[in-house]
Amino acid sequence: MEVTEPYDKENIKKGKVYLAPANYHLCIELGNYFSLSTEEMINNSRPAIDLTLGTAAYVYRDKLIGILLSGANRDGGLGMKYIKERGGLTIVQDPQECMIDTMPNAALSATTIDHVLKIDEIVEFFNELNKQYK
Repeated sequence: MEVTEPYDKENIKKGKVYLAPANYHLCIELGNYFSLSTEEMINNSRPAIDLTLGTAAYVYRDKLIGILLSGANRDGGLGMKYIKERGGLTIVQDPQECMIDTMPNAALSATTIDHVLKIDEIVEFFNELNKQYK
């Protein structure tokens, strides 16, 4: 899979992995495209995962899978809650496996998470999902 940083107003394409550019909030917009912002930090972060996950949940609702891995602040917990509230699937890395468990634990505190998995189990989950949609 190709991994890339999107441009402002770039259309989202199937089969690509997108990473938020440094110092930009990454939002998903109706119409299936990205928008970038340099607005104030959220959770002492820019990009803020809560903002990305929240906008993705608004657009994709029950077709969204949110994954939150090891991290040092609480960013992502509310985003996972938004995904869950809109019918999406939520996965967090098993906090016992994390180098820093703050982010997965924030999500576990914010909402009921569908799957708590180790990294190799997350990979296996996506390999199985990929087989279903080929």
